[in-house]
Amino acid sequence: MNIYLEAFIKAFFNSVNWTWNSIIFNVPWYNNFFWGLIVISIAVWLLEIAFPWREEQAIFRKDFWLDGFYMFFNFFIFTIIISGVYGILEILFSKIGLTMASFQLIDLASLPVFLELLIFFLILDFVQWFTHVMLHRFEFLWRFHKVHHSVKEMGFAAHLRYHWMENVLYKPLKVFAVMLIGGFEPQQAFIIHFVAISIGHLNHANIKLTYGPLKYIFNNPVMHLYHHAYTLPKSHKHGVNFGISLSLWDYIFKTNYVPENSGKIKLGYSDDYKMPKSFLGQLFYGFRKKD
Repeated sequence: MNIYLEAFIKAFFNSVNWTWNSIIFNVPWYNNFFWGLIVISIAVWLLEIAFPWREEQAIFRKDFWLDGFYMFFNFFIFTIIISGVYGILEILFSKIGLTMASFQLIDLASLPVFLELLIFFLILDFVQWFTHVMLHRFEFLWRFHKVHHSVKEMGFAAHLRYHWMENVLYKPLKVFAVMLIGGFEPQQAFIIHFVAISIGHLNHANIKLTYGPLKYIFNNPVMHLYHHAYTLPKSHKHGVNFGISLSLWDYIFKTNYVPENSGKIKLGYSDDYKMPKSFLGQLFYGFRKKD
C-alpha cells in the first residue's frame, strides 16, 4: 500500500477509535475531551439559566441547537475528517528532516510543571490572539470568520460556532507554537484544553462577569460581547477585544473597548442578513468573493 494512503487511513481510524473510546468512557477522565466538553457546557448553561445577564433572552436562544451541533462538528467530526491529512503531513515533514524539535526556541524541561503549563498557555493564547486579529483584518479570512460573527443572541455554545476553515488556519499555528517549546509533555495539555474551553464558554455566555481587577488579564463576557458588536468604534474598524482566554493582549496592543456594560447591544455585522441560516449553507460559505 502507498505509504501516504496508509498514513491517512491509520491517522483517520486512530482518531475515530479515540473519539469512540472517549464516548464509552475507555479514556481517562482527564483526557476525555468528549465528556469534558459536555460537562463544561452543561455547567455554564446552568449558570446562564440561574444568573441571566439579558433576562429577556430565552433559555433556548436563537440558533441554540445549531451552535450546539457546531461544538461537536468542529471538535470531533471535523477533527476525524482532517486527521488523515495530518498523518500525510507528518511523513512529508519527516522526509525533509523536519521534526517537532526543528523549531525549538526554549526548553522548559528544567522548570516546575506549573511554570511549563503557564508558559505554554501564554504562548498558545498569544498565537491565537494574533490569528484572531488576522481573521478580522484580511478580507479572505474574514469571509470565513463571518460565520462566528453571525450570532445574533449570545450564549455559551456560540464559542465553538465557527467555519471549518478556521480549524485549518488555527491548528497549524497552534502546532507551531508547541514546536517552539522543548521539554513540554503534550499529555499535560489537557489542563490547558479544559481551562481554555471553560473560559471560552463563559466569554460567550449570557452571564455578567467582569472579574474585577482581573479583567485586565482574563477575557470576560462583558468584554467579549463588544467583540461581537454590530457597531464598532471608528478608531477600530476591524474590530476590538480579540482576546481568546486572556484580555491581556488587547490592553497591551490597545485593542480593548468596553464603553458600557448593559448588554443591550445589537450583534453581528453590516451584511449578516446574507449568511445562510442552515449548517449546510454555512459549511460552504466564504469561498465566493461576493456573497
